[in-house]
Amino acid sequence: MRRATSPFEFVTASYLVRILPQRANTLGELADGLRTCSDASIFHHTFQSLERHHYTTFSNDFAQWTSAACNEPWLAERLAAVDVRDITSLETLRQALVDPIDHHIGGHPDAARRRAFEPFYFCESLGVQVPLGTSASTLPELSAGIAALSLQTIHHHFINSRIRLHLATNDFSHWIDQALGLPPLARKLDRIDVYVNSLDDLRREILATLSSWTDV
Repeated sequence: MRRATSPFEFVTASYLVRILPQRANTLGELADGLRTCSDASIFHHTFQSLERHHYTTFSNDFAQWTSAACNEPWLAERLAAVDVRDITSLETLRQALVDPIDHHIGGHPDAARRRAFEPFYFCESLGVQVPLGTSASTLPELSAGIAALSLQTIHHHFINSRIRLHLATNDFSHWIDQALGLPPLARKLDRIDVYVNSLDDLRREILATLSSWTDV
């Protein structure tokens, strides 16, 4: 059985949400807010929102508000189309969100000043990571650890990790590639769609992918 050159260390992750004084009442104010808000706020309304609104039509808070409070379904779809799996920095994500709003406002100037039904409140997610005291050195040990994780920690290791690693991958795939030397399996895990699975389904698909791998 193949053993890793270094163990995978499981952690538990919790997030404290802080409501900021910054808010938006129009699309123009939302665009301005996106340009100036903290990275932690961008993270909260996208990566963390994906945990709260997982697998709904609009999986980030900006798209949700644009649809429900501004009645701008076309723009909401553009914002929802920003795929966090392709994002490795929050500045890149910030610009990917600002661009469709600016484009929409450029073609519909009145939309920039039209008041929403309710304001958008910018928030931040402040994360705390604590080692669980468990690790894995083989694929069976990794599977056993993943089976015991909370859903929030699954989200932390599989989705939020892209920003932490600054790579278009997740913690499990990164370790499988670098420490186990199994890049084909790492790529197979990366292809799991986080937008069409619940977190429970995501765990099951990860475990099924690991269990199906025989070249170890």
